[in-house]
Amino acid sequence: MRNVTVSLNDDIYRRARVEAAERDLSLSAFVRVLLEDAMRSDADFRRRKRLQDETLASITSFDAGSRLSRDDVHRR
Repeated sequence: MRNVTVSLNDDIYRRARVEAAERDLSLSAFVRVLLEDAMRSDADFRRRKRLQDETLASITSFDAGSRLSRDDVHRR
């Protein structure tokens, strides 16, 4: 595991220490959790964006004018 030095202003440092203590974590562990969550969220966003792009690229033709009428959709 690597060590990283981070500079924070006094207010952010105090607030982060309090938040970490409320979660029963050290400040280092709290920062690690925040970074892991951010990286996981970013990876998930990129995966979803890639899936969206692939889905949109797979739609070769679409004509909104050829949709079923409301009556046809609800006909039983």
